Amino acid sequence: MKDYIKIHENDNVIVALKEIAAGTVVEVSGAKVTAAENIPAGHKMALTDIAEGGDVIKYGFRIGNAKEDIKAGSWIHTHNIKTALGDLLEYTYEPVGAKENTSEDVTFMGYNRPNGKVGVRNEIWIIPTVGCVNNIATALAKAANQRIKGSVEEVIAFPHPYGCSQMGDDQEHTRTILADLINHPNAGGVLVLGLGCENSNIDVLKDYIGEVDPNRVKFLVCQETENEMETGAKLLDELISYASSFEREPISVSKLIIGMKCGGSDGFSGITANPLVGKFSDLLISKKGTTILTEVPEMFGAETLLMNRCENKELFEETVKLINDFKQYFKSNNQTIYENPSPGNKKGGISTLEDKSLGCTQKSGSAPVKGVLAYGQRVEKAGLNLLSAPGNDLVASTALAASGAHIVLFTTGRGTPFASPVPTVKISSNSALAGKKKNWIDFNAGVLVEDKDIDETAKELFDYVVAVASGKKVCSEEAGFHDMAIFKQGVTL
Repeated sequence: MKDYIKIHENDNVIVALKEIAAGTVVEVSGAKVTAAENIPAGHKMALTDIAEGGDVIKYGFRIGNAKEDIKAGSWIHTHNIKTALGDLLEYTYEPVGAKENTSEDVTFMGYNRPNGKVGVRNEIWIIPTVGCVNNIATALAKAANQRIKGSVEEVIAFPHPYGCSQMGDDQEHTRTILADLINHPNAGGVLVLGLGCENSNIDVLKDYIGEVDPNRVKFLVCQETENEMETGAKLLDELISYASSFEREPISVSKLIIGMKCGGSDGFSGITANPLVGKFSDLLISKKGTTILTEVPEMFGAETLLMNRCENKELFEETVKLINDFKQYFKSNNQTIYENPSPGNKKGGISTLEDKSLGCTQKSGSAPVKGVLAYGQRVEKAGLNLLSAPGNDLVASTALAASGAHIVLFTTGRGTPFASPVPTVKISSNSALAGKKKNWIDFNAGVLVEDKDIDETAKELFDYVVAVASGKKVCSEEAGFHDMAIFKQGVTL
């Protein structure tokens, strides 16, 4: 294992792969630099003198400006670097001619649905229309899991606190996300559970759901039945009987939709886990599959790299809107656009939002951008798509599922146990985390700083994802975790 890495030939910093002690002589590209102080693992050390106001370069791009004169060998972090980003910006389309490769098709064992969609799980979902019936949903799921049969894997309730006392776009987003989940093909059957007096009641929600198969989707209004537990149990038994008729069969990976997200990132994330997911994305797209990248605030500072990979100018303009609309959201709420990275990110070695974003966006690989999605919009175009959603882990992962992702790949340097409505693969950026939290981490990308080949490891990740799509449970599923969260933006009445 190397002690440090210079990521790009134009960088004026290196990243410590393990702690560099003060006085250690580092040789990079024939030049020798002595560490002036201890450099923690994942953190940056200056290779040259950088004058106050000068650019700090990592990944070949500016990640901020020096707050003061920085001497070669110095630790570079939040104490001596600041963001160089502005607010709303003007952008110019400068296409780089990104191209897709092609490779041989592969199959996974999934579920073909009557409407032409495919699923990687055959679960029964209980979707409450309002938080008031959350406990009923949870109790119904617990009881019904004693009665599952055939290929039905689990009955899952997705409680949330919304569906009433909301206004405008906030309420629209709740209805859209709930409808998206009701239509998700990982659910072989769905019980939509309402109270009856809520704003987003079942009659209202049906307009968002669209046409449904009455064998697959059942509706229950609790205020309209004498005993909602008895009625709910009967409806769930009908859904279980219907869904149990589905069996896994070979399906082309071109049908797979994979969401990509990171959280609890550290200084290794942009070196190992995120580039690995980028390689995975390119590999799946080469087989005509689809990936979705989200968390827009963590594109700030690296957005032009995505904009210039847009397949055409129309998509470029949609991406500009994606970025500037999210910045305006911050401004309209009187919040600092660049209030990022998080305390955990900083502890792990990420110093500015540019530093974080340039690492984050590597999950997109090198393929052209084929689609730009609004929050709650379902994916339609194969290839790489960009999705409007915040950086919050649960909200963004739910948004990926709502847009159609069968599985979410979640890279992390700090670790997290959370789940989402779909299988959520945790990919560690470092081997220490993978060793410590074996009950959280599904795949270790830390091997990439232990001289493991990235293309070989990407193939291993691809094979792992195919196994998950074919039924292998990830750690959070084994633990029985299933989370969902909706983007709360507006007034609560």
